[in-house]
Amino acid sequence: MYKNPLKSVLIILVITFVSLLIALPNKLPFINLEKQPLNIKFGNIEIFRDFELKLGLDLVGGSHFVFEAKTDELSGVEKENALAGLVEVISQRINLFGVSEANVQTASFEGRDRIIVELPGVTDTSEAKNLIGKTASLVFAEVQTAPDTPEGEEATEILVPTELTGADISSSQVVFSEVDGSPGVGIEFTPEGAKKFETITEANVGKVLPIILDGQVISAPVVQEKIIGTSAQITGNFTIETAREISIQINAGALPVSIELLEERTIGPSLGQASIDKSVRAGLVGVAIVMIFMVLVYRKLGLVANIGLILFGIYTLALYKLVPVVLTLPGIAGFLLSVGMAVDSNILIFERFREERAKKASVAFSLETAFGRAWDSIRDANIATLMTAFVLANPFGWSFLHTSGPVRGFAVTLALGILISLFTGVFVSRNLLRLFIK
Repeated sequence: MYKNPLKSVLIILVITFVSLLIALPNKLPFINLEKQPLNIKFGNIEIFRDFELKLGLDLVGGSHFVFEAKTDELSGVEKENALAGLVEVISQRINLFGVSEANVQTASFEGRDRIIVELPGVTDTSEAKNLIGKTASLVFAEVQTAPDTPEGEEATEILVPTELTGADISSSQVVFSEVDGSPGVGIEFTPEGAKKFETITEANVGKVLPIILDGQVISAPVVQEKIIGTSAQITGNFTIETAREISIQINAGALPVSIELLEERTIGPSLGQASIDKSVRAGLVGVAIVMIFMVLVYRKLGLVANIGLILFGIYTLALYKLVPVVLTLPGIAGFLLSVGMAVDSNILIFERFREERAKKASVAFSLETAFGRAWDSIRDANIATLMTAFVLANPFGWSFLHTSGPVRGFAVTLALGILISLFTGVFVSRNLLRLFIK
């Protein structure tokens, strides 16, 4: 039943080395690692990681806003589209404002629709408040040559807004081509908007007709022919996701919803630093107690479990930076809870190992049997915890479940901790023990 662990231990060493490089800070007292950011592009998809630990509003300080959306006059579908558009527009404005790791989410309270905006690191709220609180502005524009271009120089093109605005649009949705099934963006105009659109397309056949939302071009389709009627379609090399994003942005301007500021709160960075210091202190004390307990009760086996616990911390921190996870105070609580659970599987295995040794079985046989028979209990316990974390995280945004950001942060770090603890408790500890037995 004994298996050679050298290949598995080599895999563990490689994973540990890579995780350590990611987990270590860029600047140490005597070493400057000078880690380069990771920037990978796959077509329209870009992945950028700077390997810095992202801290949430409650730790780094910043601003917290609660806005109420005026959606009383909208039907169910219109309300859903309007709220999705609001979140998209606000997120776009925040990106223009230069705030990273911001959080924008919707919430319902006593029949009222609210938008919660958290801006880490922003303490001057006046500019951010004015920027977020504006109603979305959508307009179609024509591309024209600048009249003041000097003679002999290349003509400069400018965007000239037309009379066709978001008020002339009834709705927008993702549509699919009847020819090849490719996704596109369908637009429904009001009767008055259809007349304006017919006039504009007639004058711009073969030209680009940019659609501008809040001063940014969200799409620039080429007019193929004069379009008559209330329906139009934007086609191109769209994925379903990009078509949906453009549709949401158009709806944000087509169904302009005003928002009213209900709550404004500023959190100072000193409070966040104090929370970090206390959490780190509590974590170190907790880990030390767990490690001492494992050594006193399980002796040499406990030492192996402690090595697994150290690796658990390295892997977790590396994963937080790689995902990345925005770490909040409840998120730290989820991590600290998972520290205790990281050795839970080892305790089950070690107790089974003692039972087999009491039957005079060999060490190698007892070890393999203990891992095999303890797996069912380990699996079921961790699946139950993962199900709880799934409900708390509420990834699909179900209205009958909690949608609080801090609760979700706790659930995410707890779930990641459980998954990593399964790896360290079963794979890492098992192969280290196999190596020591040999």
